[in-house]
Amino acid sequence: MNLTLRAPGTFFTHSFSRTFSPSKHILRYSKPSPSRLTRKITMSSAASSATQTVIEHIVLFKVKDDTDPAKVSAMVNNLNGLTSLNLTLHLTASPILRTRSSPFAFTHLLHSRYNSKDDLSAYTVHPGHMSVVKESVLPVCDDIMAVDWVADDLQGPAVPPPGSAIRLTFLKLKEGLGEESKSEILGVIKGIKESFGEINQISVGENFSPARAKGYSIASLAVLPGVKELEGLDSKQELAKAEKDKVREHLESVIVLDYVVGSPQSASL
Repeated sequence: MNLTLRAPGTFFTHSFSRTFSPSKHILRYSKPSPSRLTRKITMSSAASSATQTVIEHIVLFKVKDDTDPAKVSAMVNNLNGLTSLNLTLHLTASPILRTRSSPFAFTHLLHSRYNSKDDLSAYTVHPGHMSVVKESVLPVCDDIMAVDWVADDLQGPAVPPPGSAIRLTFLKLKEGLGEESKSEILGVIKGIKESFGEINQISVGENFSPARAKGYSIASLAVLPGVKELEGLDSKQELAKAEKDKVREHLESVIVLDYVVGSPQSASL
């Protein structure tokens, strides 16, 4: 059994569209310079024992069936190359390890962190980012979803160590749910770390970019040391059920995905 919340309900999708300015160049993935890598590691280490506020940005991609694997690999590599924009605290793109619960068939994701909403906005409109999306992402994907939230009081490093296993959860709430119920859900998720010792870090918040979120309004991610600990999390069936039962009545739909953080030097299928 896994830590997956399921709820009955109807699901809907809508297409992703955006106008991109033309650009002559696509960023290619390259190993971060020693100075940039040292700076990010230093920031991560300094924050590891304190709380901080970061902006979380998750994008889910569904690659078209029968897409040339070389084009998929290029998409992942070029997305990882966006670390060179120097606007992110953390950025990784990878295939999804496992889909635990979802009405959609996403295949890949991008996770990045920022110091502020302004940094995220600058990243979004940067010509390098827009070029990668236009040239490498849109031609091979037939569905895209994005969710952004503010993670207050985040404990631990802003940069999850390579090899970390991440459990990502998006919640679509039932219509008419009040603020008290939302606060209850957020509180339950924040408290999960106390019940599951395998979890190193919990990030949770309300989505502030609804246009591309398909109606999902609460997001969270749990950082674990690796896949082994992720499997250990799933083995606690009764404890997982108890946590799910606390919020199940408020949910219309749930997406739960697992992925593994890659190393800064590698990006592949």
